[in-house]
Amino acid sequence: MSAATVPTDETLVIETPERVPLHFALASTGNRFLACAFDHFLQIVVIGVLVLSVLWWVGFSNLESWAENAPKWVLALLLVAVFALWSGYFVLFEWWWSGQTPGKRWLRLRVIREDGRPVTFWEASIRNIVRLVDMEPFPFYSVGLVSVFVSTRDQRLGDFVAGTVVVREREAQAPTFDQVFSAPTADAALRRSFKQVNFRADLSPLAVSEVEVVEAFLRRRWDMEAMPRQWMAWRVATPLLYKLRPDYDLSDFTYEGFLEELLHRYRAAHRFSE
Repeated sequence: MSAATVPTDETLVIETPERVPLHFALASTGNRFLACAFDHFLQIVVIGVLVLSVLWWVGFSNLESWAENAPKWVLALLLVAVFALWSGYFVLFEWWWSGQTPGKRWLRLRVIREDGRPVTFWEASIRNIVRLVDMEPFPFYSVGLVSVFVSTRDQRLGDFVAGTVVVREREAQAPTFDQVFSAPTADAALRRSFKQVNFRADLSPLAVSEVEVVEAFLRRRWDMEAMPRQWMAWRVATPLLYKLRPDYDLSDFTYEGFLEELLHRYRAAHRFSE
């Protein structure tokens, strides 16, 4: 396993299994809390709409005593819904969107594991359960701020416990997808250049468009220098790893080897259906 991390003041360096360092820009404190404020604003709006809907259903004429007049099961469901929206918002978005919430997506931030891999439901849950401590004294995030300032990788307590960091996506680190995949070239997608990565996963959730991105990258990767190529391999493989959740031996894993094996298996499975 070669996922050693070497932090600096503003950059997190993660060494890939191919021994190529990936430089991640650590998210600034200002951007993190602006994204968090935006997410909390969305939570408040949704919860407000939900409460107003219940008030409307119960009847605004009973506004002063609506809690007493409303059916108890309605109040119970409302409390459960509010709790789920408040506590589950960050967990579900970071799990479904591979480390992003609407606020983080707006500011191009992403939560990743300390070894560079996408967060799982477990990490998303742990870091956001501990958010209740980071927010103290409620709702000023004083504990979280102190933790971020004393950490060399700008981690709040939830990040320490879950083993995650928040990074800022920088387009300058690698070419855009359009830049890499625009020019026509000979098909070299099926050429193996890395050790085969054996993994177990159901490939049926893969969309055709996702496989086309893998093919395009594998065709054109040797037109890039080593660093941009490794960055692009990571960018292509990360959402697929998150989506497929494959089981593999990390000691034999490389991003390009994974993409090569993924394409070969997909082609073999669809050879007679295309």
